[in-house]
Amino acid sequence: MSSTSRLFIALLFLLHLTGCAVIAVADAVVTTAATAAKVTVKAVGAVADAVIPDSKEKEKNTEPEK
Repeated sequence: MSSTSRLFIALLFLLHLTGCAVIAVADAVVTTAATAAKVTVKAVGAVADAVIPDSKEKEKNTEPEK
């Protein structure tokens, strides 16, 4: 096998590995963004639950006693 064909094969492998690295980085970015969004939504929900009175508690207090 000549050195030119070895170089060509090595370059093909490197190009394929580069594509995998790009996909892995993009996947990591999307996962990080999704996790950040989920945490933000949960935090906003917790704050809203703390600030807004719960209607179920209100219903419990207005039930007639037996």
